[in-house]
Amino acid sequence: MKASRLIVGLSGPELTSEEKSLFREIQPAGYILFSRNLVSAEQIRGLTDSLNSISQHRPFISIDQEGGRVWRTREFSCAPPDAATFSKKATPRQIAQFGALTGQLLQILGINLNFAPVLDLDHFPEQNNGLRGRCWGNHSQTVINNAGIFNRWMRKQTILSCGKHFPSNGLALSDPHHDLPVADASKEDLLKADLLPYTALMPELDAIMACHLHFPKIDPEMPASLSRTILTGLLRYQLGYNGLILTDDLDMGAIVNHYGRGNDIKLALEAGADIALICHNMANLPEVLNSLQIDEDPDSLLRIENQRFNLCRPPDFTESKWKDLNEEMTQLTSEVIGKERFELDRPSQSPVEDY
Repeated sequence: MKASRLIVGLSGPELTSEEKSLFREIQPAGYILFSRNLVSAEQIRGLTDSLNSISQHRPFISIDQEGGRVWRTREFSCAPPDAATFSKKATPRQIAQFGALTGQLLQILGINLNFAPVLDLDHFPEQNNGLRGRCWGNHSQTVINNAGIFNRWMRKQTILSCGKHFPSNGLALSDPHHDLPVADASKEDLLKADLLPYTALMPELDAIMACHLHFPKIDPEMPASLSRTILTGLLRYQLGYNGLILTDDLDMGAIVNHYGRGNDIKLALEAGADIALICHNMANLPEVLNSLQIDEDPDSLLRIENQRFNLCRPPDFTESKWKDLNEEMTQLTSEVIGKERFELDRPSQSPVEDY
């Protein structure tokens, strides 16, 4: 098995010779960038150009650029508010501008897929479950309205979007980065509220990311990201979703502590995920892939290929354009919260804030 159905992480701000050799060999579907890969705008663009140069097909180059604490370029760029703050304080026009500027900033960096918007309902806003400040609200219509505006205007900049975390990470009482949360919710419960943002925005989502949360009333055996009942039965067949299905990072404690490398990829792809994410641990990846026996899914490969047609060549990078976009985002931030940067006076609550 090659890596045509994997998005993988990188070790640092430049490709090592070993990574170049590995990625040329396995040809992953795409890559994900974290703070460890990001030093400056010009450096990022050089890195994304390098990733394109070693790929036989234009790869998905992805990031989590949500706002607030999950804004990977915050160390050397504007730092806009998080979704919760925009939802509480901003007008629809300001949310639209936030989506458009986010897309333009990513576009000039050579990034073409943003793992946003978060569509979870914030059932437990004070709970340390990895979602603090990242949700657009705790009512489905609020999330549909505000996440929908952000998503719509980001996509207008030719950036692919990914709604997350299906069917609902908002019901987690613990952080799946550490271990596997369990939610006592049935499919009927989810259909009343948590799934409404997905059904409403589904035609405008290029991808949907599955969460690492166990719903024993829906699938007694598997968490959502590894559940054929949830990914294929519920999302694909019952809700009729035709876009890409991705897993959340399989290196998170919720999965790696229970299923192990190799078996996790096999279970995810057989459950109905088109692409699995391996963000941090690349050790022995060729050997793992060679040992996997997974039947190719022509429908899944076609969905991946179809989305490649939506990947546009990024514009030429100029420092002045990057500066202008950041000044616009800084001005927007000042309009919304009265400050030029969004800062939280608390330590990080989850690894997702520090990656």
